[in-house]
Amino acid sequence: MAILTCGYKSSKKNANFLAKFKLPKMMEDKIHVYFMPGMAANPSIFKNIDLPEPQFEKHLLEWFVPEMGMSLSDYALEMAKKIEHDDPVLVGVSFGGMLVQEMARYVHTRKVVLVSSVKHESELPKRMIFAKYTKIHKLLPTGLVNNVELLAKYAFGETVTKRLQLYEEYLSIRDKYYIDWSIDQIVNWRRTYSPDGLVHIHGEKDAVFPIGNISDCIPVKNGTHTMIIHRAKWFNQHLPTIILQ
Repeated sequence: MAILTCGYKSSKKNANFLAKFKLPKMMEDKIHVYFMPGMAANPSIFKNIDLPEPQFEKHLLEWFVPEMGMSLSDYALEMAKKIEHDDPVLVGVSFGGMLVQEMARYVHTRKVVLVSSVKHESELPKRMIFAKYTKIHKLLPTGLVNNVELLAKYAFGETVTKRLQLYEEYLSIRDKYYIDWSIDQIVNWRRTYSPDGLVHIHGEKDAVFPIGNISDCIPVKNGTHTMIIHRAKWFNQHLPTIILQ
């Protein structure tokens, strides 16, 4: 599939590109799609994502608290052991997108789909690059992770006053060591492996990873960093086609 170029303006041509493909009526084998949520989030963020049967089967992955001193590569190896099918599709959101790229080192994938994430350290925003060199991220008050509003700011890059109950459901990983580890892995991430069949879907209004830093992606008009939750209809319409191309 030709990868579309990101930009601040959505393109009717891009929409037509996605719309012109149709799913085959029958497929002999199911495509197993594993979904990895973003930092601190649980798999309920995918509850409104529906893939058509019998072509696809949906599987949900969950974060676990890493062992002391565990690298992202080591973590990816452990998570890869949870993949039970050959040639799966890995879909990762935000930090989960970084993780599935690392997992693809250990699993032969049909496709790797990033949502609201980055493909390379050059796509990280300047504030994260600044944090890498100054270590200022280590001063964040992560001991207050039980404060959902603060946790949402770390994980989703937005305030949640109006949707606090909703985010209490989605953000359930509140271990301080896990949060510290995750932020440090994001800030210091270095991609050394480029999975085959990589596709990047990115919102034009992503506040965590601004689209101005992102190249080679499928842009989503008005999509935010949490569009996997709030724009599920878009994903249900387009994700099967993206996977099959």
